[in-house]
Amino acid sequence: MTLLPYLVAGWLLLIGCFGVVRSRDLVHTVVCVAVAQSGTYVLLLSIGFQQGASAPVQGAPGPVVDPVVQALTLTDIVVSATVTALLLALVIQIAKRQGTVDPDQLDELRG
Repeated sequence: MTLLPYLVAGWLLLIGCFGVVRSRDLVHTVVCVAVAQSGTYVLLLSIGFQQGASAPVQGAPGPVVDPVVQALTLTDIVVSATVTALLLALVIQIAKRQGTVDPDQLDELRG
């Protein structure tokens, strides 16, 4: 087992979170959230990887890869695409109503 995929997953999560914190634009924030979510793909696939294992087909000889991890990864991709589309739709509505996507210039968000 190698440590590299886990480091890549952590790096993607940290870079995405850093981008969200440093973002001055709502579209940039949505892209950074998508980058942070992509770290979960790498994490799930690295957990399910087995050296020398074959595809999970009925009657396959030897060790096989766990299909549940692959299903979770596909579900994660679908959820991530849905969340990204929803956030971008919200950004479009904010831009239409407020005329800006800069979070500092949005009056309704101030407490």
